Amino acid sequence: MSPKQQRGEATVEQVLDATLRLYASWGESGLSLGAITKASGVSSGSIYHHFGSLDGVVTALAQRSLEQLLTTLAEALLRAVDARSGIQAVVLAYLDFAQAHPDAARLMHSVTADREGMAHARQIRDSQEARLAPIALWIEAHQETGELADLSVPMIESLVLGPVVGAVRRWLTVGDIDLEEAAAALPEHIWRSVRS
Repeated sequence: MSPKQQRGEATVEQVLDATLRLYASWGESGLSLGAITKASGVSSGSIYHHFGSLDGVVTALAQRSLEQLLTTLAEALLRAVDARSGIQAVVLAYLDFAQAHPDAARLMHSVTADREGMAHARQIRDSQEARLAPIALWIEAHQETGELADLSVPMIESLVLGPVVGAVRRWLTVGDIDLEEAAAALPEHIWRSVRS
């Protein structure tokens, strides 16, 4: 990587880190180009160059958080000895990630991230292919052993992650779900929905 590319990557990270700090303090209402420029020390021209727009900054931040989450989930899954422990590991890793990184989780589950995710779902999925491929291969391998239900990989992903995403959203927004209760209850219920 050239020095220019290294500087560009460092600038991107500087902007994303500052944006996450602003989001943590002020929510979406605190995100403006002026606030990001001031907090990051990066010029607006450079921000436009790297991200294209304010929405581009938010989308890139949500993407970075998603990359971190998917890496965490894949690592948890690949350490598991069987399908049941793998499903449990993924559920717990997701809940742990949300608890350890509540601001990133809040952004990933925000209306803005949802809107961008819906508008660019195929692009986002394609950009995360390297992180998703090991998960898909793991699912298929455990379907071949007869441990997991013979459903499409997207259906298995939905059955596993859907309840976890719902619980995390409620914890982040309404606050009426306790993540320890979720960690105790969800793994077994989710396992029953995907076992063969």
